[in-house]
Amino acid sequence: VEILFIRFLLGLAALCLACPRRMKGVTRRQELIFAGAGLCGVCLYYLLENIALTYTLASNVGVILSVIPFFTAVLSHLFLKEERPGGGFYLGFVVAMAGISLISFSGSRLELNPVGDLLSLLAAMVWACYVILTRKISAWGWNTILTTRRTFCWGILWMVPALFFFDCRLGLERFANPVYLGNLLFLGFGASALCFVTWNLAVKLLGPVKTSVYTYLAPVITIAASVLILHEPITPLAALGAALTLAGLLLSQGKDLLKKERAK
Repeated sequence: VEILFIRFLLGLAALCLACPRRMKGVTRRQELIFAGAGLCGVCLYYLLENIALTYTLASNVGVILSVIPFFTAVLSHLFLKEERPGGGFYLGFVVAMAGISLISFSGSRLELNPVGDLLSLLAAMVWACYVILTRKISAWGWNTILTTRRTFCWGILWMVPALFFFDCRLGLERFANPVYLGNLLFLGFGASALCFVTWNLAVKLLGPVKTSVYTYLAPVITIAASVLILHEPITPLAALGAALTLAGLLLSQGKDLLKKERAK
């Protein structure tokens, strides 16, 4: 919780520096949607995910969070009145889930932990809600950095009660460790500020469902990074899982790819 709070404070500072001007003309209804986005995408998602990791295996969390595109598609159809995804989307979802499962459980056993697994599922649902709210926010036409900054403000406010509940401390002496400081700066400026802005921009340009589908690539990119940077060997199961995940992504986006080809 301390790390979450610090990283989003750093992210907020970075966004304030990147775009220091104020947002004007925010209505009460819009403010409520910003508050909901901060609660879902900044506070609840990360709290649920991190708490889940204390109860269940990281591989379980990785696989369960991969259902985000499914929840996003359902909520988009219900609340945004977007077109219902076709059979290719659901087939791609199943294939990608199979691939991600192979990647996550390659070399490890399947072990169910009801509390942690349920928290992971709730985290996936909460993130899907955040994506829907982000889509609504993007339709208002404000600068993406400004809207992300406002979402961060609300997320940090929602996180304050958790600091007391989990008995957190400031512990500024820990910042003297260059490794800790470097990791926190990466989390704040990279994984929080930059990633949230680019994600929200992608939702604005591509829509919630298409953007969420690309989360399938996260474990594939992790494998590639572990091979290139950490020089870890890739197992045959992990390689097969990566291939299935990519195939699932292509199947899920198949309808859009066909439209682009026809347009050409």
